[in-house]
Amino acid sequence: MKLVKVTLVAAFMLGSMQPSDAAVRIVFDQGGRIGNYVDRFKLLRDFGASVIIDGICAGACTLVLAYIPHDSICVTPRAVFGFRVADNPEPDGKAIPNPEATQMLYDRYPPAVRQWITRHGGMTARAIYLRGRQLQALYRSCATDVEGGRGQPR
Repeated sequence: MKLVKVTLVAAFMLGSMQPSDAAVRIVFDQGGRIGNYVDRFKLLRDFGASVIIDGICAGACTLVLAYIPHDSICVTPRAVFGFRVADNPEPDGKAIPNPEATQMLYDRYPPAVRQWITRHGGMTARAIYLRGRQLQALYRSCATDVEGGRGQPR
């Protein structure tokens, strides 16, 4: 429900902006239902929004790398992507791995990200994290204003 509200607010805000003005910041997003993220990121892409990764983006959130153009993404020094297998929650709360959804996620990532995932053991139940210099080598850094700490794609 929270993601739906965020998406609706983003759509409302983006509707009143010029495409080049729109920027969305991801600070703490542990992921969720894949379909919700696909819809959200397609909407942002269609509005021409830039995305600032300024913290953790894990699970389905990592689909930002698949749906937002490479040159519309920037990363701050705090940016972290977390990759692991997709799963389906059972009514008792137990997570059951979903190999088809995991493969769909993997297939949609850019080649350089897929290579990084493969070099680091692949997508398993144990999350792997892309951050720091390795992330900076794949995506451009955000320019930051010193007072507000707000990054902007440069």
